[in-house]
Amino acid sequence: MSEAGFSETGLKRLRETMTGFVSAGTVPGLVLALSRGEDLVVEAIGSMTPGGAPIGPDAIFRVTSMTRPVTAVAALQLIGTGRLGLDEPVGRLLPELVGRPVLRELAGPVEDTVPARRPVSVRDLLTFRAGFGMILAPPGEYPILAAEQALELRSVGPPAPGPALAPDEWLRRMGTLPLMDQPGTQWRYSTSSQILGVLISRATGQSLESYCAEHIFGPLGMTGTWFWVPDGELGRLVPAYDQAGGELVPVDDGGQWARPRPFADGGAGLVCTVADYLTFGRMLLNGGMLGGTRVLAPEWVAAMTTNQLSDEQRYTAGPILDGRGWGFGVSVLDGPDGPRGYGWSGGYGTSWLNDPATGLAGVLGTQLFASAGGADLEAGFWAAVYDALDG
Repeated sequence: MSEAGFSETGLKRLRETMTGFVSAGTVPGLVLALSRGEDLVVEAIGSMTPGGAPIGPDAIFRVTSMTRPVTAVAALQLIGTGRLGLDEPVGRLLPELVGRPVLRELAGPVEDTVPARRPVSVRDLLTFRAGFGMILAPPGEYPILAAEQALELRSVGPPAPGPALAPDEWLRRMGTLPLMDQPGTQWRYSTSSQILGVLISRATGQSLESYCAEHIFGPLGMTGTWFWVPDGELGRLVPAYDQAGGELVPVDDGGQWARPRPFADGGAGLVCTVADYLTFGRMLLNGGMLGGTRVLAPEWVAAMTTNQLSDEQRYTAGPILDGRGWGFGVSVLDGPDGPRGYGWSGGYGTSWLNDPATGLAGVLGTQLFASAGGADLEAGFWAAVYDALDG
């Protein structure tokens, strides 16, 4: 074992902990990947389905919201080369969003608006302060949610299924709605990453999936990462489950990751192996470079992984952010208790954390849709990972 790596006894306890979740029926199987110093661990535990074939380390997971940091890196690459400006209004490339008014009251009629005090900027998209996103309430309680639903934008809820519209039509419809908040004032989850994906495509003249493959996945050797699973690899895509009454219930995702879709969702569209996502995490932990390949300038990695929100914004963001900080497309853990670093999780049972203070990068892939059981599994995993640190 290398200096400042993982303790063998700690790794044994980690395996026992995760095997316990599988044996208890919390989840059929999982894959974990960790790195620290020269130590690299990738392990698969359990099966693809209850009582079925073993899950392999090359299993493919729907990483859903863990797509957002990847999209942020793509945008920051373009900012670094001058093709986008961090504080430029998005209207240069997204004219559909120019002049959008703002709701006078969040729960008010969509026609009752006031002018926006300033345009939406690229920074607003990266920090999720672009004025549109989730409201954790039934659509009937908020006319703006009902209007979003009627337009089939699928921008304020879980990715099951994702938008069925082509990007230009999706953005045209988005531009017919008012903003929920004045730009730059309120953190709201989800929609900003989708808009950012369209912006990247227009700035490059490439589809989002093509740009990411050429400038992120290819250079890093992430050969098991796509916006849909190629035909020959579908057998590696894990089934997804939810918990109901303590039982595992298969989740029907509509087969949306089994075929190309008109909308490459920059917020929740990726499928990925756990080892591939660890590679992405290690690149960021190493200041934007891995194996001699630079993907992002170190100053942009630093900005991405530093909290960009005011205290009021982070503590009024609601339970999704839960008081944490937010950088550019990534959550920042900077409180006095617990791990310090950055990362994010996906609603289909995946989790990622980089901890620069300890040199740790870790990823967990499970098949369990976000639920109480999934939260317990994730918490147990990270507690066991920190127990396994050596030195």
